[in-house]
Amino acid sequence: MTKLHGTSRSRSARSLWALEELGVNYEHNPMPTTDAKSAAHLKLNPNGHVPVLEDDGVVLWESMAINLYLADKYGKDSMWPSNAAGRAAAYQWSFWAMTEVEPHLITVLRNRVMNAPDQRDEKAASAAVEALKAPMNALEEALKGKEYLLGKTFTIADLNVAAVMSWIPMMKLDLSSTPNVAAWLQKCLGREANKKVRGLK
Repeated sequence: MTKLHGTSRSRSARSLWALEELGVNYEHNPMPTTDAKSAAHLKLNPNGHVPVLEDDGVVLWESMAINLYLADKYGKDSMWPSNAAGRAAAYQWSFWAMTEVEPHLITVLRNRVMNAPDQRDEKAASAAVEALKAPMNALEEALKGKEYLLGKTFTIADLNVAAVMSWIPMMKLDLSSTPNVAAWLQKCLGREANKKVRGLK
């Protein structure tokens, strides 16, 4: 039995995308983030967040950990690198997305989209956009001459990084100075599995 708790309007979308890409037969509990502090859910994730994966007795939280686990278990012939160097690169890019990119994107999202207009700080948003230039340039260089992060094949590394960056189109951030990144992100987000997840609750 495989079950994913969490609405697709949250970071749970990353793990739903992985499940869809890997062709795993799963049940989706589209729990809103407001219900994550319930007593029942706290037994699954004591931090009171989504997503949470239940898979044959294994209970996991944190979207990146879930996705790396899913790729390892179900994606050995597709999305999971076959050698130690490839797997290390998948970890590297996944952690990079969480540490170098996501905090800045969240700052922009809060101050240009989510917060009430009178609570937005455009100076903070602009500083975050500026701070994104360095990691975007690093990604641009890494994608030079390659279809995907690890070569010619879409892997969990691409999914995890693209999932973190999926807010960029909504925020209309300019990627014209990093054309490799722009083309790669569009290609990743355009995958059928991701489009299906965007239609879920």
